[in-house]
Amino acid sequence: MEKKNVWEKYQGEKRQDVFDFGEGYKEFISLCKTERECVTRLKAQAEEAGFHDLYKVLSEGGKIQRGDKLYAENMGKALAMFVIGREPLEKGMNILGAHIDSPRLDIKQIPLYEDTQMAFLDTHYYGGVKKYQWVALPLALHGVIVKKDGTVVNVNIGEKETDPVFGVSDLLIHLSADQMAKKASLVIEGENLDILVGSIPTILSEEEKEKAKETVKANILQLLAEQYQIEEDDFLSAEIEAVPAGAARDYGFDRSMVMGYGHDDRVCAYSAFQAILEAGNCDKTTVCLLVDKEEIGSVGATGMGSNFFEYTVIELLEAMGQYSPVAFQRVMKHTKALSTDVSAAFDPLFPNVAEKKNASYMGKGLVFNKFTGSKGKGGCNDANPEYIAQLRRIMDDNDISFQMAELGKVDQGGGGTIAFLFAKYGMQVIDSGVSVLNMHAPWEIISKGDLYETKRGYTAFLKEA
Repeated sequence: MEKKNVWEKYQGEKRQDVFDFGEGYKEFISLCKTERECVTRLKAQAEEAGFHDLYKVLSEGGKIQRGDKLYAENMGKALAMFVIGREPLEKGMNILGAHIDSPRLDIKQIPLYEDTQMAFLDTHYYGGVKKYQWVALPLALHGVIVKKDGTVVNVNIGEKETDPVFGVSDLLIHLSADQMAKKASLVIEGENLDILVGSIPTILSEEEKEKAKETVKANILQLLAEQYQIEEDDFLSAEIEAVPAGAARDYGFDRSMVMGYGHDDRVCAYSAFQAILEAGNCDKTTVCLLVDKEEIGSVGATGMGSNFFEYTVIELLEAMGQYSPVAFQRVMKHTKALSTDVSAAFDPLFPNVAEKKNASYMGKGLVFNKFTGSKGKGGCNDANPEYIAQLRRIMDDNDISFQMAELGKVDQGGGGTIAFLFAKYGMQVIDSGVSVLNMHAPWEIISKGDLYETKRGYTAFLKEA
């Protein structure tokens, strides 16, 4: 079952549509490198498109009706958007669910120290990474510092051309005989992923110099106080992420691809967001759900494992005068979902980890993964064939290029998504997204053609599932 390359059907003006959509995505992924940044930007765009804060509507005694566009935010790091459909909620919803967190280096709560008159920030890596990929490249700092009085200081350093950048140093090849003999997992160890942030000592008097021990650290703290009005203890209530510095770029002579940080999974989040805007009012209530913490197991108050989405649906039912435990159960049971997450693109430079017939390929369109998990399908959701048949019909009826895949050879490894957390409610759900090269590396690669087909496929799903 050979799948055609999506570029074959996009010629002339149609091809320009693909490139234009890619430009919007490049801007999004360049500006939104943390969960907070994603929610802030997408919430603002949702409001421009006519969405209203659900809890503000409820607090003002508003009624929820068919056609209403609503959103609920969770701690600034998760977002649920709803377009209320013509059919009763009890007939179910159509959900696009993605995650907006990506692998990175998190700054520790007591991070700043000095060693041999160099100042460093201590880090803890987040998500599944090859640690050796995070050295010797420019990093930017994104996040927030919350002071004791509640003041929030936004941090974004390293993205402007005039900004400094930061980084983790690596051992020179001339002295790395022992390092090069180690396993790849040990070449760089987690506690050594510390970020170099300065080397100038503060100006001291002769008397002060005799007493001073960490003059470079003192200089950094002075700069932080002057530029951001923060002191060392403020790191205790900070959330700062070190991410690759720089914008997403066109990739390849033909500009057919995008290289950027965080395609996993912001490429699906962006496609899902655009799809709910494009789908408009549908028979069923449509949902774009963007959550945090997927890369570490969907845990915590902002992950899919929390009750945020469940509580929000209950609020909707209550506001519409339809809530009961049975009614809620029926809504969730009759809902259909796409767990919109990326898939591993076949790489001809590393062919031995994939089984070609069941691999996903860049340029072949939207990917459906019947199951993820590892080895004997451990920890996976396994989509039902009846549901897959319906999705096949929707894709074919709308001339959407799609492919079926699994994540590598049976005994090679594997991965997971948020699909199993939808499935616990009895929903029909399948993993679906964009094929990615270099997944979880600081710079990942996707096809603009796949991005465009994914948005089209998600839109068709919302309208017709």
